[in-house]
Amino acid sequence: MLSEEQFEKEINQIIKIALAEDIGDGDHSSLACIPEDAVGEANLLVKEDGIIAGIDFAQRIFHTVDADIEFTALLKDGDRVKKGDLAFRVKGRSQSILKTERVMLNAMQRMSAIATKTNSFVEVLKPFQTQILDTRKTTPGLRVLEKWAVRIGGGANHRYALYDMIMLKDNHIDFAGGITKAIAKTKAYLKERNLDLKIIVEARDLNEIEEILKSHKDVYRILIDNFNYADTKKAVDIIDKRCLTESSGNITLKTASKYAECGVDFISSGALTHSVYNLDLSLKAVL
Repeated sequence: MLSEEQFEKEINQIIKIALAEDIGDGDHSSLACIPEDAVGEANLLVKEDGIIAGIDFAQRIFHTVDADIEFTALLKDGDRVKKGDLAFRVKGRSQSILKTERVMLNAMQRMSAIATKTNSFVEVLKPFQTQILDTRKTTPGLRVLEKWAVRIGGGANHRYALYDMIMLKDNHIDFAGGITKAIAKTKAYLKERNLDLKIIVEARDLNEIEEILKSHKDVYRILIDNFNYADTKKAVDIIDKRCLTESSGNITLKTASKYAECGVDFISSGALTHSVYNLDLSLKAVL
């Protein structure tokens, strides 16, 4: 996973790129009609029920644009909100507030949507010992924000990227000549490079579960991919806690509890980040 240093670096990079993209050579709408020394105040208004996310990130954006802006958080990331709530208040140069508005809203609306969807899975899975995981199916360039939002919603992060965990999926297995060969080659690769990375192996059927278990001491988690409920239960029973288990493949809020009932340790869902509708938020001037 990301170190704190790398997390900060990526957050700062997103802010830099987003502001440059939106402001360019100047916010001419504000420059044209708002005096440079004008001071204003605005509230972030919640217009839809959900889980709020991105308040800390919003503060970073405002202070990147203008360190003198007064930022007062009225809620905290992860709070359950309802229509009409106020999340934070900002006070400072009106031009600075307007210059920051859209970048902040774009980030917070998406982060809040992801946190809200993630929390829906968390609530469904409460009776079980199963955790909800995200995937690498994120918006290019925004992964750190989207995975942060998953954590805010109560979910857990899967591997961050290709470099921090080994995940042998169907194509890796087929190109390597089979499961046993793929695991053996991976083990040799890690030893040769002195890398300490966990290994996850995908299984497409019960026979592949059995083959993976021949190397279970080298496998951290088995990905039970696109199995029905009955076969998932059989797979969990066969694995018998020799490895952690993860179910994936078109699992929805309606079906998540059924997979959890099978006893899997994790459920992963790309939909947490790739299929969300922005939570409705608005920045409103205080007159």
